[in-house]
Amino acid sequence: MESLFEQIERGALWQFPGGIHPPEQKTLSNQRPICQLPLPDKLVIPLKQHIGANGQLLVHVGDHVLKGQALTKPAGNWSLPIHAATSGVITAIEHRPSAHPSALPEPSIVLEPDGQDTWCELEPLAQYKDISKQQLVDKIHDAGIAGMGGAGFPTYVKASSQAEIDFFVVNGVECEPYITADDMLMREHAEQIVQGIEIMQHLLSPKYVLVGIEDNKPEAIAAMQKASAHNDKILVRSVPTKYPSGGEKQLIKVLTSREVPSAGIPADIGVLVQNVGTLFAISDAVLRGKPLIERVVTVTGNTIKQAQNVWALMGTEIKHLLDSQKFEPVTAQRVIMGGPMMGFTLPTVRIPVVKTTNCILAPDNQELAEPNDEKACIRCSACADACPQTLLPQQLQWFAKGKEYQKLEEYNLFDCIECGACSYVCPSEIPLVQYYRVAKAEIREQKLEQIKAERAKERFEARKERLEREQEERQNRHKRSASRATQSTQSKEKVAEALERVKNKKTPEKSAVEAAIARAKAKKAADGSLEPDNSAVALERAKRKEQARQYKAEKAADDSADKPKDNKAAVAAAIARAKAKKAAQQTDNDDVNTEQQATQTDASTDPRKAAVAAAIARAKAKKAAQNAEQDEAPAETESTDDPRKAAVAAAIARAKAKKAAKETEQNDEAVADSEPEDPRKAAVAAAIARAKAKKAAKETEQSDDSVADSETEDPRKAAVAAAIARAKAKKAAKETEQSDETVAESEPEDPRKAAVAAAIARAKAKKAAKKAELAASEDNVEADTQTEQSEQSNESEDPRKAAVAAAIARAKAKKAAKEAELAASEDNAEADIQTEQAEQSSEPEDPRKAAVAAAIARAKAKKAAKEAQLKQESEEGNEPS
Repeated sequence: MESLFEQIERGALWQFPGGIHPPEQKTLSNQRPICQLPLPDKLVIPLKQHIGANGQLLVHVGDHVLKGQALTKPAGNWSLPIHAATSGVITAIEHRPSAHPSALPEPSIVLEPDGQDTWCELEPLAQYKDISKQQLVDKIHDAGIAGMGGAGFPTYVKASSQAEIDFFVVNGVECEPYITADDMLMREHAEQIVQGIEIMQHLLSPKYVLVGIEDNKPEAIAAMQKASAHNDKILVRSVPTKYPSGGEKQLIKVLTSREVPSAGIPADIGVLVQNVGTLFAISDAVLRGKPLIERVVTVTGNTIKQAQNVWALMGTEIKHLLDSQKFEPVTAQRVIMGGPMMGFTLPTVRIPVVKTTNCILAPDNQELAEPNDEKACIRCSACADACPQTLLPQQLQWFAKGKEYQKLEEYNLFDCIECGACSYVCPSEIPLVQYYRVAKAEIREQKLEQIKAERAKERFEARKERLEREQEERQNRHKRSASRATQSTQSKEKVAEALERVKNKKTPEKSAVEAAIARAKAKKAADGSLEPDNSAVALERAKRKEQARQYKAEKAADDSADKPKDNKAAVAAAIARAKAKKAAQQTDNDDVNTEQQATQTDASTDPRKAAVAAAIARAKAKKAAQNAEQDEAPAETESTDDPRKAAVAAAIARAKAKKAAKETEQNDEAVADSEPEDPRKAAVAAAIARAKAKKAAKETEQSDDSVADSETEDPRKAAVAAAIARAKAKKAAKETEQSDETVAESEPEDPRKAAVAAAIARAKAKKAAKKAELAASEDNVEADTQTEQSEQSNESEDPRKAAVAAAIARAKAKKAAKEAELAASEDNAEADIQTEQAEQSSEPEDPRKAAVAAAIARAKAKKAAKEAQLKQESEEGNEPS
């Protein structure tokens, strides 16, 4: 069995389905040679004469151009340039009617010829085989060549095909009635057509070149066989005359027996097709450098007195062609661009010639009668028998009328080649091709709208996703901030709950202590003893607290504005003031001791002298308290200037206040011991003295607290406060030991002697404690100021540790001071009670009552100590770390 190639070499041909045999009418125009038309008055050159995008303009109105000069350059997919068909001036760039059944306006260049017909510089490629294939393809592209026998597909796209090509088919069939442009071109320019075939053969490397020509063109067949005789790969075949054998798919079927698939292209089956007019243009572009500026057009019809083929420049108006060929119009004259089967009637003769224009037909009324009105389809199936694509034309027409576009696509509407065979054979004279053209246009428009809608949807969805993403990010940020706020609130609540639990645990102990105090007070009231009126003391205390708060606020404001200036000078001044006050206090103490001894000796002999001595002692105590207050005032003013000076001044002020309080207590006790005549008066005087001493101690504590609070902000202040606190702790420990020893020794057999001995012991112990305290506190102040100076260079190590250590030291000092104060006050109360009992028992002495009173006093002292301890622990728990 022969292979396909063997059958083709042998000259075998195949048949395609359908087809018709209309009257040819070719003899009207093929009896004369191709002629050259004179230059028209103007050329209207459309920017788009092909399938694809418009080119980009290179000229402007008023520019002078030469023949063959490019007017546009390619811009976009399948874009081709256009060229000036003659030399002249650009007079307008505007919209003009297009070469289309709708005649819709499209951008066009209006060129007015200058009559010189001057060519631009041409660049021929005689040795095209010496350059690369891509350069050769670019040359074809720059020449602006498009398919000249059909839809105007860009030739450079086919020339650059990467598919393997078995057969390169040259279409010279020209099956449309009346048209003889290709026939005459093959007769007169067969050699140039063969040159174009060889250029494409060089680019595509096909196995065979098949030239198909209808058997009604014997002169063209002979010319092509003679021109291609030197090339054994070029096979010229005579094809039976049958319409539409010139269709691309039909010719491939006839010459190769291969069928192009639905919605496919010839390259899919290894075949590529070109028209003879396109191959002639390729030869001119490559070998002579001429762009596509003219083509052969058949001007024919019974109204044309000189019907023949002419060389028409691109942009020449149809009117110029008709006038040149002696056009004699008739009533209701029609002018058709193309043949009678696939052409369309022009709305005006001002339409220009374009690259796909192959025929201008001007028939009379008898030659091509007007179509009658459309009648109903009789289902004769003649259209289906004539269809070369084996479609169902009557079904397609029904779907087209009903605008059922989905059905049209299912019935392969786009496989229709619009040959017009169905309309030609329809007995009902239904314009089937017109229905198909309208339906195709609407489907294309619908698809474009769908593409636009899909793109708009994609943009909308992208925008929506972006907005949702931004909203989610904002919500996440809000959630994170809310969670942080919730965590902080929860931590605060936990701390508050812990503090509340601590308070609740301490409450029962406080209530028990308060109950014990109440019972002791009740017993004392039952015994008939008198309690001092402390309302005045309470008022004074409130005033002093208010002053302390005001001072604290002023100090905070000054501290924020002022900064430490001279540390060394402040420390030296503080040390000097401490030493001076120490010497003055020692002198005062010696005087007080001397006066106390004299008072004690005089009191034992004369009660009146004892009363006078007590008055003198109280006056001295008041004077000492006033001096202490006056000393504190300048210290406070000095402390506002410098936080370090304030710390040193505060320490010295506290030492002075404690000294004054203790001196007052000693004087009161000495007076109390020196008044044996009236025990009740002595008890009242002792209570008043104790109230004053407690008042002075509390004022000292308040000043300590204010200073301590102001010192928390600076590590240097914290160091000074820590040193002072250590001094206080040592002092309190010593006082506690001494008070315990005096209490233990204050229980002799004789109550009167015991009271006298206890008073003397207390005076001595307090005097010794004062001296030791003053010496220790001043030494500690000096040492701590030196320590502060040394720590100033290292304060950058850890200010937080220093602040924590200072806070702990202050807490311990407060606790020890309060315990010592409570112990001293309880000892005083116990000794006073014993003294009162001893004095009351001077008339009826009863040792048992004295013992009972001493036991009650000890119980009260222990109770007061416990209260002070509980209060100090609660303050430590509430104090911030």
